[in-house]
Amino acid sequence: MRQIVKVASLLGLALWLTACGQGGSEGQGQGAPGKTEVGIIEVAVQAQAINVELPGRSKAFLEAEVRPQASGIITERSFIEGRDVEKGQSLYQIDSATYKAALISAEADLARANAGLVSAKAKAKRFKELVKTNAISQQDFDEADALYKEALANVVVAKAAINTAEINLVYTEVKAPISGRIGKSSVTAGALVTANQADILAKIQQLDPINVDIAQSSAQLLRLKAKLKQGKLQAADNANVQLILEDGTTYSQTGVLQFSEVTVDEGTGSVTLRAEFPNPDGVLLPGMYVRAVLNAGTDPQAILVPQRAITRNTKGQAVAMLVNAEGMVESRVVTTAEVINNQWRITDGLAIGDKLIVEGLQKIRPGAPVKAVPASQGASSNKPAGQQ
Repeated sequence: MRQIVKVASLLGLALWLTACGQGGSEGQGQGAPGKTEVGIIEVAVQAQAINVELPGRSKAFLEAEVRPQASGIITERSFIEGRDVEKGQSLYQIDSATYKAALISAEADLARANAGLVSAKAKAKRFKELVKTNAISQQDFDEADALYKEALANVVVAKAAINTAEINLVYTEVKAPISGRIGKSSVTAGALVTANQADILAKIQQLDPINVDIAQSSAQLLRLKAKLKQGKLQAADNANVQLILEDGTTYSQTGVLQFSEVTVDEGTGSVTLRAEFPNPDGVLLPGMYVRAVLNAGTDPQAILVPQRAITRNTKGQAVAMLVNAEGMVESRVVTTAEVINNQWRITDGLAIGDKLIVEGLQKIRPGAPVKAVPASQGASSNKPAGQQ
């Protein structure tokens, strides 16, 4: 009897637990969760400066290759490699002995020519008077006059020879043609050089200011011009240029765009733009690779959205998730341009007033009902940006 009671108690307990479980399940079914809550922002437009980032290389503002204009042995080098030199500063001295001798010889030739001129002049003057009285023939006078004119020409030739000798003597001192920083010397004292030789003695480069040659593809240039013509972009008011150095830092000085080439490079299909930058500390060196940020214009109706609000589908297309008028999630393919301050600039696919989902994307799918609430301030930041 006691055994029967014990079995009955166990059966009753099991039935009670089953009933409780069913009651809990019914309670959970009745209390099923509602719509998924997502954070949204309303799409708006604003005027936004559009910057383009282009590759470039720095180039010396002025560059001069030092070559000898006189032949001879280098007797002295009077500069320190890698230092700044001033225009007109002596760099090399070429042995001048033969050039000094040539100058002395030219001066002697001038003295001889002057002496001959005195004699020829006096004879011509005398014959001029005699021919008037027919004391001499006209032929004698003509010969005397010709000798006088020849003596005059000899003096001019002698003076020209002196001028040439003086120039050659000056050329024995090789001077800096421009101010700037001089590189390594290719010769030392004792080396033989020749006038106008192909090999340079040294190179001088002016580094402050410094130029940056920027390459812009002709296709990109055409697109920008088309957008300006269509009114999608407004022309920039300034030609300022910022630089991003090889280590990723931004150069402290702002440059100014100087000009654009009028021809396209056939090898690269690009147009060269040149900007000029102050370089007081010598940070930029010729040949350095940089990235130049230029203002391409202003988009008066720019749509900027947070980067995390845009995903990619299996085709690689940019996709935005929206809340439609029925409160359902809608997937829409959009067209993105550049990134500005961690925001995509959208050129197609979004309209003013669209409710863009920026929070809770991982919990939704297209067609699902959602509860839209304003996104947090950090997620909905949509401030104008000055740079990409």
